[in-house]
Order: sequence, then C-alpha cells, then structure tokens
Amino acid sequence: MTLTLTTYDWVPDWPRGYVRDLRIRWALEEAGLPYTVATTPFHDRGPGHYASQPFGQVPWLTDGDLTIFESGAILLHLAERSPTLMPATPKARAEVTTWLFAALNSMELATVPWSIFKFMDQPPDNPIVGFFEKWLASRLQNIEAVLEKTDWLIGPFTVADIAMSDVLRLMDRTGDLAPCPAARDYVLRATARPAFQKAHADQIAHFAAADAARV
Repeated sequence: MTLTLTTYDWVPDWPRGYVRDLRIRWALEEAGLPYTVATTPFHDRGPGHYASQPFGQVPWLTDGDLTIFESGAILLHLAERSPTLMPATPKARAEVTTWLFAALNSMELATVPWSIFKFMDQPPDNPIVGFFEKWLASRLQNIEAVLEKTDWLIGPFTVADIAMSDVLRLMDRTGDLAPCPAARDYVLRATARPAFQKAHADQIAHFAAADAARV
C-alpha cells in the first residue's frame, strides 16, 4: 500500500529545506518505501487540514486507514516498518526510541525557541534570549560528549539519527554549531547520505514548483 505524505503547497523562502516533511521524506528514502506527496494550503487552513493535524501544521502521513501527525510519531511508525531505520533486537529498539524522543524533547525543545529569537534578530542583551542561549549551550555540551565517541547514536544509522541531525542542522545553518565539532561532523555525515540529498532536493523542487504556479 502506498504511503501519502502531506505537506504545504507553498512556504516562504526562509523555511525551505527545513520544513519537517523533510524528515519524513528522508526516512522514506532511507527505507525504500514507495510514497506520494499531497499538499494542503499554507494560507487557508480549513477543516480538512485540522481534521488530519489538529494544530494546523505539517506533515502528516496516511497509511491505509491510519493518519499520523507529528514528525516524531511518523518517524517511529516508519521505523517499525523498516529494519534500515530500526534494529531488530529489543535493546537496540529501546535505544533508538530513547534517542528519537531525546532529539525532539531534550534538543529540539531548546533549539526551537532559540531559532525564533535568532530569526527575529533579538538583541543579545535581552535576558530571555540569554536564558535560551545558556540552555541551548548546555544541551549542546551534552550531545557533543555523546557524538565525540560515535558516528551514529547507537552504532548503526537509525531513525534517531534522522531526527537528531535534522534538529542540529538548523544551528549549522547559522554557523552556531561551529563550537561543537563532533556535532557538526555528525550533521555533515548525515546530510551527505544519498537519501537526505534526494529528500532535500525534492522538498526544494516542490516549493519551487509552487512559486511557478503562483506567478
């Protein structure tokens, strides 16, 4: 059965290459699972959108009679279908699940507010900005210590690495990952994978085609 990934029909320039459907495209490419891409309006988010994603966000995945939203939940669903994304042993599976949640909670919980302040050009002496800078710096020290010892989080590349590297990739975009060489090398290894390269190119092409349609 073909999987259907739904993303926006269009987005502005700055989030392109970072919209979270990329994580799902990447996982699907790594696993070699067939899929199609559907769209929902970026500007006019109607009842049909909220029926599939209660917060009016993307992506969501349709798998038969299942509709799954939140990128982490979708990644976990796909991992259960692919030995490429999730090892077979109970111990390894538990480790992958743990690191998947760590990427989206311990790391992304800090990077998202930081990125909002970053792109809003908030002054560095803003005390709230300072709080998030210190919080993120602490989290980066933690993950740097882990990545200094391994190429991938649990040994082989898994769905947890898709999530973690994509979270860290946003910081690399602005050069703020430079003080963490192990984390930066990790992002570079992950984004050099053919599956990421295809997923990224497909997302960029998707929104570029939307530009042409809007003219």
